Parts: sequence; structure tokens; C-alpha cells
Amino acid sequence: TTSTWTGRSAPAANTRARRPAPSSATSKTTTATGPSTKETRAAEPPAPDLPQPLSETIAALDSAVFDAFNRCAAPEQLAKHASYFAENVEFYHDTGGVTWNRADMLANTSRNACGKFTRELVPGSLAVFPIKDFGAIEQGSHRFCQTDASKCEGLADFTILWRHSGGRWEITRVLSYGHRPAAGSLLQPPSR
Repeated sequence: TTSTWTGRSAPAANTRARRPAPSSATSKTTTATGPSTKETRAAEPPAPDLPQPLSETIAALDSAVFDAFNRCAAPEQLAKHASYFAENVEFYHDTGGVTWNRADMLANTSRNACGKFTRELVPGSLAVFPIKDFGAIEQGSHRFCQTDASKCEGLADFTILWRHSGGRWEITRVLSYGHRPAAGSLLQPPSR
């Protein structure tokens, strides 16, 4: 798969397509003993679990954004990370507050994250939903690993709004919330 943003091949990613829940219907039937009501399932074919090009595109963009984030101590990587965000991006962080533009968001990233920790997508947590005539919603969970101690202590959920315009994908809104310690013992970062 080739990313429409970078023109480079996209890495394989863990994505899952969400299926709509089967619908239920209540039907009344008449039998020899009188009327009865029973719950029946509507006759719908099951939705296939298949990779969707949009899911693959967003998964590749997520990987690219956070590859640059994970190496943002290098100025060229911080600049690359910045290139994925709209100038007027809004970033909502449950413990850090709100930033209303890319410059402020990057200042926070540089001060609080670069060289201190990396972000790992929790395998199997990524879900992507199209937004008609706009782009996509990306949801998932991620963990944070301290670079100096090789341990992953933090876990959080996220939602990212992606705008697709003129063949380019750009992040317009980010919600990072539910920050908490990883359950149980410390998670070890995945081997590379």
C-alpha cells in the first residue's frame, strides 16, 4: 500500500474493521394456542472482516506520525512530526490541557515528550471510521514507554480526526484521554 501523504509504502498494521451489531426484530405470530411474541434476528448476511483501504491508509499514517514522534529529539524528526498536523490543530489532553495550534502543541511535545518516552499503539486497538466529504476518525489505545528505563508504564485512549483534502491527509483534532498506569506489572516495550 502506498500512502497518499508521503508516497512511500505503508507498513502492515494491526487494524480491525468494526461490524454493525446484528439487528433484532420482534415479530408476532399466531399459533394454535394463540398469539405469541418472539425475538428473531433479521435476515442479514454477516459483514465480512476484511481490510479496508481507508483503514490501511490511516494505520500507515499513524505509524509514520508516531515514528517521527518517537525520534523527535532530533530536530528533523520533530519537523517531520509537525508536518502531519494542521496549523490550527486542536489537541485535547486530559491531564495536560488544551492547545489550540500546531506551534503550541509542538512546544509541549518538545518539552514533555521528546527524548523522554515513546508511544506504542496497542495491537488490535485501532479502529477507523470514514467521515463523509471530510476524512476519517481514528480511535485506539496507546502506551508510553520511558526511553531511559525501557519500561512502559502509561496507557491511554486516543481519537484523531484526519482531513483529506487535495490528496493530502492532515490531523485537525486530537483527543488523548484516560491516561492511567498500565494494569498489573510493568509492560515491556515490544522487541524491535
